[in-house]
Amino acid sequence: MNDTTPPLHPMEREQLRAESTLVVTVKSSAEFHDDVTASIETLERDATADSTPTLSFSSYDDLMETLTPRVLDLIEAIRQEEPSSINETARVVDRDVKNVHEELSRLAQLGIIFFEEVGQRKRPVVWFDELVINLPFDPEAGDTAAAAP
Repeated sequence: MNDTTPPLHPMEREQLRAESTLVVTVKSSAEFHDDVTASIETLERDATADSTPTLSFSSYDDLMETLTPRVLDLIEAIRQEEPSSINETARVVDRDVKNVHEELSRLAQLGIIFFEEVGQRKRPVVWFDELVINLPFDPEAGDTAAAAP
């Protein structure tokens, strides 16, 4: 089981631990680009940019395929039980280790969790206390609004 998720720098882990909320939203590529551009311009003016960690999906379907009830249960189990390894995480949720490892790797790539290396083991860490899902219903947003039920 190869994990291609780059490890977080210790300062990045500490920054995440200082946060308590992850905001998840749906934005078009153009909206995402505009937000990044505005943040860069704000930083160039030496102003403080909004630092709330945000995960943006390009469509409602992508968000719903990623944050399924099963994934949310996995995140909650990690947050509550604080398992010491991927194997222990699989035992806690009563799922196959390979499937849990794949799911955790995807969550790490998205920044929803990170791994702490403890000896030979990788301990999954959920760094936030609250997950806020922001779903804008904008008819101008193209396929994002069309994907809404």
